[in-house]
Amino acid sequence: MPDYRRVFVPGGTYFFTVVTDQRRTFLTEALARDCLRAAFEETQEWRPFAVDAICVMPDHLHCLWTLPPHDEDYPSRWNRFKGAFTRRWLAEGGAEGERSASKSRKRERAVWQRRGWEHTIRDEQDFIKHMDYIHYNPVKHGLTKRPHDWPWSTFRRYLAQGRYEDDWGDQEPPNLQDFDRE
Repeated sequence: MPDYRRVFVPGGTYFFTVVTDQRRTFLTEALARDCLRAAFEETQEWRPFAVDAICVMPDHLHCLWTLPPHDEDYPSRWNRFKGAFTRRWLAEGGAEGERSASKSRKRERAVWQRRGWEHTIRDEQDFIKHMDYIHYNPVKHGLTKRPHDWPWSTFRRYLAQGRYEDDWGDQEPPNLQDFDRE
């Protein structure tokens, strides 16, 4: 097993990819979107953080979070978020996948993959690269031709703020070539 180490930076900004169990495609359904919203709200009330950018895809989501100063605890936030989502999702009639023996032993539900991908943002250029990756993701996966057309991301917010030009994403942004986070 690789010697994997997480980087914890108080007040840091982090890029995350979180994937559904067995890559089941349900996150863009209305019920799942409601559960995501509620889970984010519950988690932010419990321990605040800013969602700088997000894109919800059918089987995964990408986001950038910034934690408060002197706070580096993103793992407990993700644990709380996944639990809140799962409880609400199942209570409202959402289905879980087939539970593996490992998930059964650990009393885990088959809604989310156990771990996610995280990356500590190093500087403004790294932030922009990851934000662009998030917003271009629906195009990369062939779900839409332009980031403008994907309703479940923060792209339009940044477009309205002037961060992106109207034609951004009509072609793959150069800073995303050879960038693979999934």
